[in-house]
Parts: sequence; C-alpha cells; structure tokens
Amino acid sequence: MRILFLGDIVGNPGRRAAKLFLPELKKEFLPDFVIGNAENAAGGYGLTEKITEELLDLGFDLLTSGNHIWKREFLPYLSKSEKVLRPANYPEEAPGRGHALIEKNGLKLGVINLEGRVFMRPLLCPFRTAERLSKELQKETSCILVDFHAEATSEKIALGWWLDGRVSALLGTHTHVQTADERILPEGTAYISDVGMCGLADGVIGMRREQALEMYLTQVPRKLEVPKSGRVKLEAVFLEIEPQTGRALRIERIRREEC
Repeated sequence: MRILFLGDIVGNPGRRAAKLFLPELKKEFLPDFVIGNAENAAGGYGLTEKITEELLDLGFDLLTSGNHIWKREFLPYLSKSEKVLRPANYPEEAPGRGHALIEKNGLKLGVINLEGRVFMRPLLCPFRTAERLSKELQKETSCILVDFHAEATSEKIALGWWLDGRVSALLGTHTHVQTADERILPEGTAYISDVGMCGLADGVIGMRREQALEMYLTQVPRKLEVPKSGRVKLEAVFLEIEPQTGRALRIERIRREEC
C-alpha cells in the first residue's frame, strides 16, 4: 500500500502548492491513497465546503484537521461529511467524526485524527483514544494511519512509542515545520514529528512575515493573515505499508519549492 500525506495546507498558497505539485507527485510515487491536513486551507484558519470540494477534486481521498476546524458555518458540512475528519478526542457531542475507513482498489486504510493536549486544549486523552480506535479499525484492516495534530514534540514522540506495532504510521502535524526525524520504529510503525506545510515559502509558518515580526517586536496580539501571492512550497511524506501485516516498509520526506 502506497500513501501520500500532505502537511498542513495553509490558505490559497497552500492550495496552489497542492495544485502545482500534486500531479507530478502522483506520477512519481503512484499512491493508492492521497491524504492531507486541511484545517488551515480557508484563509489560514478553518475550512469551507467550497474549498473542501476543490481539494477533493484535486485527488485527495480524505482530509484531516485539528484545532482550527471549528468554523461555525462549516459545522453542518462537517457533521455529514465522510471525507473530512476532526480530532477524535473531542467529546462525542462535537460535530463530525474522528476516524474513517477508506477503501480503493481492494485496499482498506484506517485513519485516526487526534489532537494533542500539551500547550493546547484539555481534551480527552489522545493515548487512550488512539488505543480504542486502533483496536476498532483492526477488525477491518491491518493498515492504520494516525494524524496527531499537536504542539509538543515530546507528546508526539511519546504517542509514537505508545502506538508502535498497533498502527502503521503516526504523522505529526500542526507546527508547519517539517522535521528530519522520520524513521520506522522497532515494531513497524512509521513516524515523523511533523510533516510540515503546504503554503508560502517565505512567510512565517505560512503567514505574512511583516505581521509576525510586528507582533513579536511589539507583543501586541493580532490576527496573522495569509498573503495572496508569493513563492509556494509543498511538504509531505510518502509511505509504503505491507497490506497484510500493516507494517511500514518505507517513509520518505518530500519537499518541493516553486522557483
């Protein structure tokens, strides 16, 4: 099984990066499934129905998310969509769902979306939630991917060890900075602390750098904006998984930049 997973898609530049680079990546890696974290795809914060459909038309099989998914006007769509996940460790009363089973060409892939608690909201335990949902999905498939949308590297690494041998891959998202620690853990789980982002190449985690500099220099809070133009980049990982056992065979970092 071959999987292409794109890091946080940030605003219009992130969508442009996906549109620019995804066709050639699909030709190069021939993925069975294409997944991306889209919680920032609408103006850098949240998601809309129109943008969801735009991304699905590009060839994404499933979109994961995180703490920015809760745009109020998007909630009705999130409640009914089978193509967009929200973190599974929110209370059951929250709209949407946190895991999915996707099928294509006779292959089945389970996907779990989780949110961290360190420096973030005091949600349900991501460790216990992952344990419960991985057992549930194992009834259908040995191949399970986890998107762990979290701030603290230590929390991500710990969850990777907790899930080693229970899932095929644990991929960190949220910080928008691709890490160089990709590896396959001893029991067969592929791991990386953060996949990175798709968006502005010369900004501050996808946002206008002049606004970020102003905020840090003055300490006056402000909402950061995504620029409408500029060079874009795409960061992703490619996974190969043995379908029968669910063990990861390969994890490769990907980075493409516009000239």
